[in-house]
Amino acid sequence: MKQCTNCRGNLADFVALCPYCGVSQPVPQMALAQKDWAPQSSNKAIASLVCGVLFLCAPASLAAIILGHLALVDIKRSANRMTGHGLAIAGLVMGYWGIALTTISVVFMVFMFRTTLSKDVPANETAAIATMRTYNQALKAYAAKCPQQGYPATLLPLGPGPGNCTRANLTDARLAVPVPVRRGYMFQYTPGADGSEQIRVFALLARPVQPNLTGKRFFFLDEEGVIRQADSQIIGPRSDPVDAVDAPASEQDQEKDEN
Repeated sequence: MKQCTNCRGNLADFVALCPYCGVSQPVPQMALAQKDWAPQSSNKAIASLVCGVLFLCAPASLAAIILGHLALVDIKRSANRMTGHGLAIAGLVMGYWGIALTTISVVFMVFMFRTTLSKDVPANETAAIATMRTYNQALKAYAAKCPQQGYPATLLPLGPGPGNCTRANLTDARLAVPVPVRRGYMFQYTPGADGSEQIRVFALLARPVQPNLTGKRFFFLDEEGVIRQADSQIIGPRSDPVDAVDAPASEQDQEKDEN
């Protein structure tokens, strides 16, 4: 409060003209500024809390953390002219909690995924050995059917068809593709050349799609007809042969496992 300089009437600090005597009054600058000092809530603090409530969504949690810190900075610089400190803190807490829950969920899903794949390793390896035996029989039958060609240049001619050297009808369509993938294993066929027009040698490699997850062993087959194994991709004709107990009784057993 202040008094009029003329009539001594009581006036508010921001009054510039006395209503009693009509004389102009000096107005302090602070009083002029205080008229516009109505506290305002921080929009960033409100947005931080809204994003924090959606903590199940990792991007929203990250946005809540960023907006919460920005809101606290703005509130501190406003000299108490901006409110929302509690909202910003709540948004930060929910944001960090959401990030923690998201991290835990991702780690748990990865662990369960790896555990599930690891349980399938023995079955995948058994199926891979059965597939290698199927290829061995099919490749030998093809070489006998097409003596001028010898072994095929790719696996495609082994597939269903009229039974000639273009489509020998020796395997199903899933095995007659350039790079077959079955039960977590990838099969790579490489025909060899010995200086003649015939293809008399070949190499067939079965490797896990994800080593140590879909399978641990690598398998190798060549024209000798012996399936060999190794714990790494360094495998060849001198690697250890697969024990007979590793192979299933027939290809039908493999098909039953897949179904």
